[in-house]
Amino acid sequence: MKSALSLFLAALCLYAGPSLRAADPTPAGAEELEANFKATMTAATMSGRWCPLKDGVMGAEKDDKYTIVGVEKVSGSSWIMNAQMRGAVIPIPVQVKWAGDTAVIIVDKLQLPGPNGYGGGASYSARLLVHDHAYAGTWSGGDHGGLMSGVIKNDEKPKP
Repeated sequence: MKSALSLFLAALCLYAGPSLRAADPTPAGAEELEANFKATMTAATMSGRWCPLKDGVMGAEKDDKYTIVGVEKVSGSSWIMNAQMRGAVIPIPVQVKWAGDTAVIIVDKLQLPGPNGYGGGASYSARLLVHDHAYAGTWSGGDHGGLMSGVIKNDEKPKP
């Protein structure tokens, strides 16, 4: 009886498994996801909180704010995120991958320009989920890192 049940479950997984998995977005679906991501990240203010994370211990939360001028797809999963930093717009190369309909922004060992590498020579890495005008993720730079989350608001267009 036990082996018959195992055989039935194996057959169910083999034949029903593909229909239970989420389908990859079709090219039309991918275009729509990317268009929505671009609209969300154009003239956007990311406002929230971050906390340091050291040796598995979270520190006190602090307010955080980022201004994103816009994003442009380069090719494949490569994008440029134009961020307002220290009075200048800086193009930041990122990867954007998809977990279903959720964008995952990936920054991997990025050295920002500026004196001493804009942060004492440290390279920065981050993983940031963006969904429904909210974000959450992790970041690290050298010997420090943390968690961040918040909301994304787009600038209102001037009324005529």
